[in-house]
Amino acid sequence: MKIQINTDNSIQGGDELTQQTQAVVESALERFAHQITRVEVHLSDENSSHKGGSDKRCVMEARLEGMQPVAVTDQAEHMEQAVNGAVDKLEKLLDHTLARLSNH
Repeated sequence: MKIQINTDNSIQGGDELTQQTQAVVESALERFAHQITRVEVHLSDENSSHKGGSDKRCVMEARLEGMQPVAVTDQAEHMEQAVNGAVDKLEKLLDHTLARLSNH
């Protein structure tokens, strides 16, 4: 499972944020690793020029072998919260999607 992390110009954190995000994704999706070819993570600050609000956004897209990609989005006040929220949503979506496939 390859993990690709993209950030917009307003995101601060560099290598530390990248490594932390990669560790969260790897840990949460480890049991799906043999079915996922790639996870793309897009981190952005929706209103970087303004203060306050739930403006940190994390979009995660998982590409499953032989299937269409699935994606989730989460917004929060802090980037770590947005990443954790998105990975939780993605884990639930993969559980549901793959369980549905195995029932057919």
